[in-house]
Amino acid sequence: MSHPALGLPTTDMTAGFPAGADRIRASRARLAARALEAAVEGDPTLRERHGDTGLRHLLRDTDGYLERIARAVASGSPAQVREWAEWVAPVFRRRRVPMDDLIALSEGLRVALAAVLSNEERAVADAALDEGIATFRWHRGLAGDARKRNRYLFALYKGG
Repeated sequence: MSHPALGLPTTDMTAGFPAGADRIRASRARLAARALEAAVEGDPTLRERHGDTGLRHLLRDTDGYLERIARAVASGSPAQVREWAEWVAPVFRRRRVPMDDLIALSEGLRVALAAVLSNEERAVADAALDEGIATFRWHRGLAGDARKRNRYLFALYKGG
């Protein structure tokens, strides 16, 4: 991770595709809406579990996710999205958003980004999304994820 206090250079935001990043930033609202639609199409229970307020929160958070993807496309470094995913996983866990829902949202972003990026730019964005998905999958394995539990196993281990 580059950090000026450690003597390392800052990330070069012109090393990748800055024009693609600008297109992502220009159409963030449309891309976020399309990504959420694709996620709900892929998993219809998303609407039932989160309700309208929860979906609005996810839509708002998708804006920050798109900014990190734009930074990854501009710099050519998928680490931008991986770092963001590490930072926000505890926040989503506190809000009781399952990591599986974030993975579905990431796949929805992959679908939505196809409309504004060229093939070379999409390769960088896909690599960044893969890094984010891998991070969410790792956090999914931690205890406390807000996913549906098996009632029988719960009764077996807790005795209730």
